[in-house]
Formats: sequence, structure tokens, C-alpha cells
Amino acid sequence: MQVSRIRALRGPNLWSRHTAIEAIVSCTEMDCGLSAQHPVEQQLRRIFPEVGPLDGPRPSDTVTLAHAIEKVTLSLQAHAGCPVSFSRTTPTEEPGVFQVVVQYTEEAVGRLALNLAEQMCLAAVAGLGFDLEAAIAQLNELDEQVRLGPSTAAIVDAAMARGIPIRRLTDGSLVQLGWGSRQRRIQAAETDSTSAIAEAIAQDKDLSKSLLHAAGVPVPLGRPVRSLDEAWAIAQEIGMPVVLKPQDGNQGKGVSVNISERSAFDNAYASAERYGTVMVERFLPGHDYRLLVVGRQLVAAARREPPLVVGDGKHTVRQLVDQVNADPRRGDGHATALTKIRFDDIAMGRLHAQNLEPESIPAKGRRVILRNNANLSTGGTATDVTDDVHPEVAARVIAAAQMVGVDICGVDVVCESLSRPLEEQNGGVVELNAAPGLRMHISPSFGKGRDVGNAVIDHMFPDGSNGRVPVVAVTGTNGKTTTVRLIAHLLKAQGLRVGMTNTDGVYVNGRQTDSGDCSGPRSARNVLMHPDVDAAVFETARGGLLREGLAFDRCQVAVVTNLGAGDHLGLNYITTLEDLTVLKRVIVLNVEPSGMAVLNANDPAVVAMARHCPGDVTFFALDANHPVLATHRAQGKRAVYVEDGAILAQCGVKIFRIPLSQVPLTRQGQIGFQTENVLAAVGAAWAAGVDWDAISRGLASFISDIQGVPGRFNVFDYRGATLIADYGHNPDAIAALVQAVNNMPARQRVVVISGAGDRRDQDIREQTQILGQAFDEVLLYQDACQRGREDGEVLRLLREGLQGALRTTHVQDIQGEFKAIDTALARLSPGDLCLILIDQVEASLAYIAAQVQASKES
Repeated sequence: MQVSRIRALRGPNLWSRHTAIEAIVSCTEMDCGLSAQHPVEQQLRRIFPEVGPLDGPRPSDTVTLAHAIEKVTLSLQAHAGCPVSFSRTTPTEEPGVFQVVVQYTEEAVGRLALNLAEQMCLAAVAGLGFDLEAAIAQLNELDEQVRLGPSTAAIVDAAMARGIPIRRLTDGSLVQLGWGSRQRRIQAAETDSTSAIAEAIAQDKDLSKSLLHAAGVPVPLGRPVRSLDEAWAIAQEIGMPVVLKPQDGNQGKGVSVNISERSAFDNAYASAERYGTVMVERFLPGHDYRLLVVGRQLVAAARREPPLVVGDGKHTVRQLVDQVNADPRRGDGHATALTKIRFDDIAMGRLHAQNLEPESIPAKGRRVILRNNANLSTGGTATDVTDDVHPEVAARVIAAAQMVGVDICGVDVVCESLSRPLEEQNGGVVELNAAPGLRMHISPSFGKGRDVGNAVIDHMFPDGSNGRVPVVAVTGTNGKTTTVRLIAHLLKAQGLRVGMTNTDGVYVNGRQTDSGDCSGPRSARNVLMHPDVDAAVFETARGGLLREGLAFDRCQVAVVTNLGAGDHLGLNYITTLEDLTVLKRVIVLNVEPSGMAVLNANDPAVVAMARHCPGDVTFFALDANHPVLATHRAQGKRAVYVEDGAILAQCGVKIFRIPLSQVPLTRQGQIGFQTENVLAAVGAAWAAGVDWDAISRGLASFISDIQGVPGRFNVFDYRGATLIADYGHNPDAIAALVQAVNNMPARQRVVVISGAGDRRDQDIREQTQILGQAFDEVLLYQDACQRGREDGEVLRLLREGLQGALRTTHVQDIQGEFKAIDTALARLSPGDLCLILIDQVEASLAYIAAQVQASKES
């Protein structure tokens, strides 16, 4: 057994809407035929009894080690606490080779689970043991390291419940909520609205206290000091007991409270000094409270208790701490509801202040305090008291947060009770916290948990908005790039700033930000991250779908132009038109329920996708009387078609009409495939809410030149002959080009062609079979990159396709694309037509344009 080509599918994909790990697993005959009686399966179950049934989707499927790896990978993650449920093993056309797909919640955990599953299965084959407990512990530890902490997760979960798309920008807690111009960002519980200045003020305890005092918020006396002696002098001045803490600190680090004795004071000073300048403040008697302010609202409050144990007269302090730390809610970091109590210098000092040692056995019922501060991050507990907060207390803490400028603020208050105004009980605000921990409010040790994540989302996305910009996804075999460019142009005519990806590059608001084939998910994600994007249009190619899945969870509009058998069949286990259909319909499956699929009514494979769309469907076709289109129209649903020399968009009795004479791309409707592209774009723009005046203006101003749609039926005049440059590279595209040029008069027809080496032999031959029926001369050249073919192999296949050609009388092989172009131009006379099927799009178009310009100047 071998595991290879491991991929992370980071969005909706061929298999499911879940993020998943996909691997190719090759099995020998000995790896097949597993059953309850098979020694390998028996050993596997001895290692991992809870692995579940090892079977395929159908009872008749032969069970193999590939199925075992699938089930073990899923079960390992589940036992490590990951909420996963989907997995699948599918045989390929190669005997013994399987595609294994397993859901993950964290990519690193999914990859590790697959690796451990492979090790376990190999151990079972060899009859060896395997340390299951260690493997699950390793996965659990990794999951805790890489998953979002509780504060960030609470906000992200609330965003996802609202339908707001999320993207984690770092391995830490920096997360993008929403897309494009409607996005917001958080880092833990800090939003992009909190300025660096506000955060700096909150961290500076002395400055923040001065500002709060100016705003009439009660604060304790005290100030920063430069030495231990100065600190002791200030403590004597303001009166014992006191609090020592870092001037710039967070999470309770270095904080010691209720200090009265000199030895404890010196230890507290040393603890605080490790984190910077030390502040000495008057200790306020009472309980320690944390109040959470979001925007201008108090949303939660908790009473915090320091880490402590209660004696039972039998166990030592250390043993009691171990018992408390055994609580599954306690962990070493911030990922769990509570943090483990730890023994350190501060804890030892606090024990000594109570005349105790770690090995002392406290009397039954005695409370033993392990720390003076009550932060959860140091082992404290929290009790929800939100419903007890007096309106005057709420007003003071909101004023404190507003004075500093922190929009999500943890306000630390010390007082006897929150049910009375602070001024009546000598209480006060002792600290402000930007990016406060939320877990004490989400999962308090006692009392009611509060939905603070949703409160943050309501603040960041008021009026119920979901942070989405319109996303249009376009797929198919031919016409994708032109359709994408035209849709983007129509959205721009509506006044939107448009992000676009296609096989030519990435464009944001008309500026190219990347070049090359950018039709995959990585480029689409970059567009959705750009703050100047009001709408996005993505060419969605098969390669990116197979490698990573979609870049988005769902789209507003999905467009499928057509499907053809020449579209890279035979690659990546996509071997039939049915396979291709299942792959391409992924964008249709992930249309929003309120969205639209725009489908070609003339393509049965595309029509069949309609029943899989969660939203509505718009059909388009050149023939107004096409049965699919006619039925759809009769049902009062949206349809776009051509009739009487005009484009008509109909929904029930409402019809919009745009004459083809006002759509330059179609050349008065002579170019059928371009007209189909226009119909698809019109349907998409209509679905995206573009008004009809903008659609009309956009169609009239869109020109098929090398700037607007490079390599897509670009027409030149060369010494009275017509030149057409196109990037058509499969039989369906060639057939559409032939149909278009047949509508254009010509004395003599010449074609220049090469072939892509990554096509099937039959597809390469079919291209010249089609051209041989329409062109008098065929000039063959070899692509710059043969894509795995031997030198001259593609030219041989192209020649084979021309055998028995009805029209072609002259065939010539030429080395080099530019030389082939020069040869064709030299043969042309006025009235001739030459179709040049280019390979190096940008360079070839520039070369042709230069030759045309030179002919005009000579």
C-alpha cells in the first residue's frame, strides 16, 4: 500500500461542502478483500476497537486498506475531539488505485491523522502493535495548538451563524469576517475599529487611570515607580494594603493584590518588575469583577475568584491542587474554559502568607488561596452576575471604555457588589483591557453563559448584514474568460468596483494585480481579501477545483457556459463527460438559496445541473423556441435568448430587449459563440441586480480587441485581408470558430494551428479534422511547451487529423509560432481570411499587432 498526492481541499469541492484531505492510495491484491475474518482487519480492531465498520458506499464494494485508512483517519480525529463526520473512498479507473477523502476541521490535524492512520494500517499488516493513546493525545495537543482560542472562536461561530464568510489570515487569531469592501477583521477579541493609540492607552495603567479620573470614573490612588524603595514609600503614603502590577500588562501577569507585609511586598515587586515599570495602587476591598463593554453596551459581567482549594483534612495542598486541575475544563492555555492552577513563586509566597507549605494538610473547610489576583489565565474561576449590574455601574464602565476608545473592552472593577453605585461603596475601576478574554462570559464556572460573540457581531455588522459582496462564478469548457470579462464590465457599468480573475490574470477595479493563469482559488481568495472590491467575478477552472476546491462557501450567481469532451479529459481521474459534469456543477451546488444559476439550455449536460441548484435558474440559448427554454419561459421563469435580431431577457410577461446591432462583440449576431457568451453575461448581470440601462451601456461599450478580451476572436485588418487571433484549444472551440468564420466572406482561407500536448490523442486529431473541412491552407507549428509529449508528436497527430480533408489543399509544418505567423501573413492577399490559433497569448498578440501596424506604415 502506498499513499501519495495528498491535497487539502479548503472549500466546497468535488466530494462535499466540507474542508477535506484527499489522498491517492494504491493497494496491491494483498491489501484488498478485508473482512471481519481477515487477519489484517482483526489486528486493526485489536489496535483500535472503536474504528467502526470498514466498508464502501455500496455493500458490494470490495473493502481494501484504502477504506481502512479512510475510516481510521476520520475516527482518530473524532476521538481527538474534532467535530468531523464525512469520509469517502472511491476507486479510480486504475485497478487498485483509490481516492480517499476525509473531512477535517483543522488542516494540520487532518494531515497528521492521515499520516497516523497510514502508520496504524501498516502496523496491522505487519501484525505489530500501535500506541493508539499516544496518537490521539498527539492529535488532541496539535488541535489545541492550531485551533482558534475560545474568544476568537466565539466571535467566528457567531459570524458563521449569521452567514458571514470567514477567513483565517494567520496561524494565530487574526481573522477576516466578510469579503471585499464589506469585510471586517478581528484579532482575538479586538476589532479593526480599535486604534493602536486606544490599545496603548489601555495598556498604560497610569495614563488610562488619569483619563478615567477626568471622565468622573472612580479609580484607586497610586502611580508608577522606578525602584523598590520608591514603591514602598508610595505604599506607605497611600496606605496599606496595596496592589502591585506592571504599568503595561495584560492577562493578570505580574499582578499581586492585598499586599500588607514587607516580605510579600518585595516578592510582588519582583514579580511585576519582570514585565516592565511597576505601579503601586491602593487596594480596594471587595470582590473582583470583570465587565464586558461592546460598543456602547454592557453585555456581560462576571465575579472572579482567585485560584484556591478547600481543605478536607486529609490531602496536602499540592494534592488538592492536582484534584482541581484534573477537571477536564482546565487546560494549560486559553483553549479550555478554565486554566490549571500552577505552583510558582507567587503561589509559594501566597501559601507562606497563610503559614502553609505545598505539603501542608489544611483543615476541613479551610480556603487556601494560591494567588491574589483572580484572572482566569492564572487558574481563577468566574461566576456570571450580568443580571445584578446597577445602571449607574453600567454607565461608569461604558464611559470608561468610551474615554479610552476601545470598542470591545474588559473593565475590571473592585467593589462589594455590582448592585449598588460604585461611589456608594468606595469601589472603582482598576484596569481596562483591550482584546479581553471572553471565555469567563461564554462558559463561566458558575451561572449563565452569555452570547458575547453574537454581541460583537451585532456591533461589527449592524442591521443584520452578512459582510458579503456579490460573487459570480463562471465555469464551462469554452467562453469562460470572455464571459467573465463581460460580466465584470457590466458590473462596472453599474458603478461597482469589480475584482476579476481569469486565465489572463487578476484585476481589481481595472488594474491588473497579477498575471498568468489565475483561474484558481488562490487568486479568488486574494480578490475577496481586497478592500476595494464591491463585486467579484471568478473564472473557475477544473484544475483549481480539483486541487483546492472553491475559494468561497457560496456564490450569488453561478454561470455554466457549456461542456465539451475535449476539456482535459483523462487528467486527474476526470475521464468521462459525466465526471466533468459532476465536477463543474460544484459551483451550481453552492449557489446561495436566494441566488441564481445561469445555464446553457442548448447543452443537455448543463441543463441537468438545474435540479441541483439551491436557488433559481436562468436558461439562455440562441434559439428562442428551444424546448428547454420554451418550457422555462412558460413557467414564468427567467430566460435570455435571441429573437428578431435582438437579445431578449424575459421573466413572465416582463421582457427587456437589446438589439444585437448595439452589441459589438457579436458582430451583428454573426459570431454565434460570442452571442452565447453575451447571453450568459446578461443573465448573470441581471441576477446580480444590475439595472438594464447599465447592461445596455456595458454591452455597447465592450469591444473584442486585445485589450478587452485578449486571445478571444480578436480581429485585425492586414493589407485588405482579415486576421483573426484566438486561443481556441479544444474541438468544441474549434467548431465554434469555424461556424463563426463561415459567416464571414473570404476569397481564400488559411489557418495557423498547434495543439496542446496535455489533450487526448483523439482530441488533437479532431481539431484538424474540423479545420480541414473549412480552410484551404493549414500551417502547423509546435507549441513552446509540449506538456509531456515527444518532439514532433503533436504535429504528427494534427497531420493525421487532416487525412481525407475535404477542403484543405496545402499543409505545411513550421518550426516556431512567430515564424508560422510570418509565413501565413506572406501568403495573404486582399479578401483572404486567416485564423491564427495562438499559444503564447500576450506575446503573439503583440507580435501580430506590430505586424499589422507595420503594414499600415509601409
